[in-house]
Formats: sequence, structure tokens, C-alpha cells
Amino acid sequence: MDVSGIIASNAAKYQPVEVEKETPLEVDPGLLLVTDLNPIDQEGYNANLEEHLQSLARDGVQALLASLFSLPTQRSDEGPLAQLPPPTTALPRAKPLPKPKPPTKWEQFAAAKGIQHRKRDKRVWDEERQDWVNRWGRDGKNKQVEEQWITEVPANADVDHDPRKIARDERKAKVAKNEKQRLGNIARAQGANPRGVRKEEIERTLTTARISTASMGKFDKKLDGEKKVRGVKRKFEPTEKSLSEEKNTSLALISKMGSEAKKMRREPAAEESVLNVRKAVRFAGKTRGGAAPARGAARGRGRGKGKR
Repeated sequence: MDVSGIIASNAAKYQPVEVEKETPLEVDPGLLLVTDLNPIDQEGYNANLEEHLQSLARDGVQALLASLFSLPTQRSDEGPLAQLPPPTTALPRAKPLPKPKPPTKWEQFAAAKGIQHRKRDKRVWDEERQDWVNRWGRDGKNKQVEEQWITEVPANADVDHDPRKIARDERKAKVAKNEKQRLGNIARAQGANPRGVRKEEIERTLTTARISTASMGKFDKKLDGEKKVRGVKRKFEPTEKSLSEEKNTSLALISKMGSEAKKMRREPAAEESVLNVRKAVRFAGKTRGGAAPARGAARGRGRGKGKR
């Protein structure tokens, strides 16, 4: 039986596995990248763009698959996996390399003393529960004294001794201490001195409190080592003025009071009533209820009819 015709028909139906071009394709299996440096076929591009792009994509994928099947493989539950080599194409980074974090105060001390860092496990063994529990967080080992229903009290303890409260306060004190150290490390990394920042805050607060008096701190008691505040002065008007200056000051005050834009006090018009009726009714409603005036009037009319 001659099967050459069948083989020829199948070969004409499928394209060859090997991709041959004038400029060989550059394949980087580490990045699954294929670069085609051949010039674009202008006739095929103008005749049928979609078919031209599909042909280029097919050639690139075929070259990439051929390179992947030539790599060493390893077995896994999903099947054989190809071991990709390190990439050879250098790609630019979208962002600059992160700067190394400066060492903390404890890391500097550990490096000077030769202390090796040992990472603590997140879970510890609990003898009472006979199970592994969290060291911190929810149902953590550090909250064992706070959450247990019975605790041992020393014989010489006070009457109001609360072991659960003491343990909770100690845990919160440790958390506050760690947070303070963390903020100090951040400030130290940014080039700021935590003690210097705190000193500046204290000096700023002291200056603000000193100049809040009428004399701007002139007659206040000075502290040891307190610096003199410069550039803070208070201007007082002279007690005695000439007649023209006093007249001008009074006229300026009167014009300010009579201006429509900055009116300090407005006298009620003649047609306005001195008594605010709405406010009086609202006040009476709040004291005796919303319908108290109406009920009182109706009750008065009823009693009058009975007497008559």
C-alpha cells in the first residue's frame, strides 16, 4: 500500500516544526521571550494584516516551544516541568532599586556584641491544652493569665489585688515600649534625633505658654537654663494722648461701630417687639411639654363652664 500521497497531503496541511528565517529568532526561555529582528513583509502586511500577524505569532511560539522542549525537566504531580535557565535579556526597572534600611539600635548593639539573630517561632506548645497555640495575637500565650478563669493570688497580696489587670497592664506597657522604639528607629533612619525633636517640642510649648500672659512673660519666674525669647514684644498705647489723637481714635471707633459690614451691636427697630414671642412659646413648650399652653387654655375654659 502506497501511503506517500497521504503523508504529502498531511505535510501540506501542517506547517513545519522548525522555523527558518533570514535572521534567526532570538529566544530567551528564562523570560519566555522571543525577539524577531526580520524586516516586515510589506506585501503581506498590506494584503491581509490579521493573517500576517498570526503567521508571525505562530513562528515565535513554535520557536519558544522548541526551546522549552530541549530544556531539562523534573517530575511533579501536574506532570513534567521544564527548568527555566536564568534570563539573558536585561529589562529596565520601572522603579529604582530600594535603598537598604539602616540598622536599628538593637541591630547595631547585636553586631557590636556578636549576638546572632534567632527568629522566634510564632506558635508555642501549651501543656494544659496539649496543643500548639499562637505566641501573640488572638488566643495567644501572652494572654494566658488574662483569660484564665482562676488565678493564684499571693498570700501577702492586697485586698484589691487583680492578677488579670496586672498582666494586662504589663502586656500593654510592652506594646507601648515596642511602638516607641519603632518610632525612634524611623526617626533615626530619617536623620532626626528623637531626643532633639522632643527638646524642640518642649521649648516650643514653653515659649507659647510664656507669651500667653499680658506681659508676654516679662514678670514670670525664669527657669534654670531657660533661653531668652527674641523678637516677641507687646505694644502698649500711651495713657496720655493729645486732644487731636484722642478725637481721631474715638471717631475711628464710632465709624467702626456704625459700619454695616462690621456692626458690633444693633439696636432693635421701633416697630420690632421687645419680646420674642416664638422663643417664649418654645421655652414654655420645653418646660411643660409641646402642647402645654393649649391644654392649659382648654382646661381653664372647661372649669369656667362648670362654675357657671
